[in-house]
Amino acid sequence: MNVGIVGLGLIGGSMAKSVKTRTLHAVWGADIDSETMTLARLCGAIDGPLTDENLADCDLLLLALAPRSVVGWVQEHAKGIARKTVVIDLCGIKRAVCRELAPLARQHGFTYVGGHPMAGLERSGFVNAQPDLFAGSSMILMKGSDTDIQLLDRLKAFFTDVGFASLTFTTPEEHDRIIAYTSQLAHVVSSAYIRSPEALERRGFSAGSFRDMTRVARLDETLWTELLMDNRDFLVGQIETLIDNLNGYLDALKSDDATRLRALLKEGREKKAQAGGN
Repeated sequence: MNVGIVGLGLIGGSMAKSVKTRTLHAVWGADIDSETMTLARLCGAIDGPLTDENLADCDLLLLALAPRSVVGWVQEHAKGIARKTVVIDLCGIKRAVCRELAPLARQHGFTYVGGHPMAGLERSGFVNAQPDLFAGSSMILMKGSDTDIQLLDRLKAFFTDVGFASLTFTTPEEHDRIIAYTSQLAHVVSSAYIRSPEALERRGFSAGSFRDMTRVARLDETLWTELLMDNRDFLVGQIETLIDNLNGYLDALKSDDATRLRALLKEGREKKAQAGGN
């Protein structure tokens, strides 16, 4: 199979490395940074560049750019995408991307499926891409009422081959609603937490808790501004819920109510046990 990958940053670069390490598929890559293209070719992550000439030969096209860049790229290249090609975006939000790409796919005859690999690092760029980044992770795919089940089976086989432990099928609406909590809120909280004046005095006083709380504060502010703003309706609700919850702890502390504080902490521990995860 010929796999084209547009954008060879952390996600696209890791996808390229995973495909080349774990499968026999050919990989053609495209990135606006010439140094990244050179590195990708030298380390064997791609077999060659993705060009206007070989775009139509792609069986699978993975788009690993920011949401608006993905939309712009497809608008520019849609006429060159073959009807046999399956196009999957790997963006962190789905409604804003799917509502633009789905009509383009219908217009030009290729197949489009929205996707989101649930894996990442706080560091970006091809130099941080890893062939095992997706090992054990979940791959989310958008599924509609007219989705080809045989296609989903083929995609499941592909993503399993490159390391994903499971596939989750959902709608753009449900995806964005849940991601606002599981991913976006965590980035906002981490960014806000590290802005405390005490952050500069933490050396010698911090360990795992500080590391875990601040890891994703090393974000790409341009990308994350786009992701958060495009999902602000769901994210605002999550932030408001968090503020309400924090006010409960604040009120208990201000009123010297140890019983109330203990109850809140107990509820949080029990919620974590119910939710699971590390």
